[in-house]
Amino acid sequence: MASTDSGIIIDSTTILSLLSTLAILTTAYLLSVRLLSAVNTPPQIRILFIWHAFDALIHTLLEGSFLYNCFFTYLALPAPLEDVSISHPASWHGRAWNDAIATGHKLLTPPGVYFLGRSDRLYGSFYGINPMSALWREYAKADARWGGADLTVVSLELLTVGIGAPLAAYICYLCVKGDQRVWIWAGWLAVGELYGGFMTFAPEWLSGNTNLDGSNFMFMWVYLFFFNMLWVFIPFWILYEAYGTLGRAMITRKSQTLVDEKGKRKD
Repeated sequence: MASTDSGIIIDSTTILSLLSTLAILTTAYLLSVRLLSAVNTPPQIRILFIWHAFDALIHTLLEGSFLYNCFFTYLALPAPLEDVSISHPASWHGRAWNDAIATGHKLLTPPGVYFLGRSDRLYGSFYGINPMSALWREYAKADARWGGADLTVVSLELLTVGIGAPLAAYICYLCVKGDQRVWIWAGWLAVGELYGGFMTFAPEWLSGNTNLDGSNFMFMWVYLFFFNMLWVFIPFWILYEAYGTLGRAMITRKSQTLVDEKGKRKD
């Protein structure tokens, strides 16, 4: 795991980034208060609603902005790829192109691989000036891939934003309607979240965590551990609850079927 600075630097960007997450969680809770019955809503359904409202907002607002920066924020290179001695990354963390050559910043993609097929551009939040690019540059202090356009991360985020976010919103709708099929959809999304988390970090585990920096408490335990393990522990809880709920429903249905069959035999 890369380590460049063991000191914790908390600036306005750090604070605003953390507050944005807290604001989204607060919004999810207030939506649950507004839309769910205070008397008739089981605690499991309330937790399920708050989590998926939070999930949908995170995927849409934050991870959606990550994709925006990947596709529309870029640094135009001052020279064609063929004129330099190193290959072009889909995106890498560093300063300008000439500075990167001089200082030897590592690349994130294999030689000859260009994001969107553009060998004359570097894409990602490292090169943006909008507020959301600043947020992702903050997180990229712990995981450099999120400052650029890492191919694995972008591929997973396309699914997360395009499918995961709408599905999370639909699960909230089912919670409001009291539809017990919510556990089926929530279970499917939980499996997807767990798979996505594994595929996000498995390449790093297999390559020595070259893009991760756990050199201080903030990077290791807040950015890398806490924010990512939320999408491990809660999906596992959802699968546990879904298994129990669906199992009880099947037993009830089987018991009712047996009662119906006995009734028909008597007739």
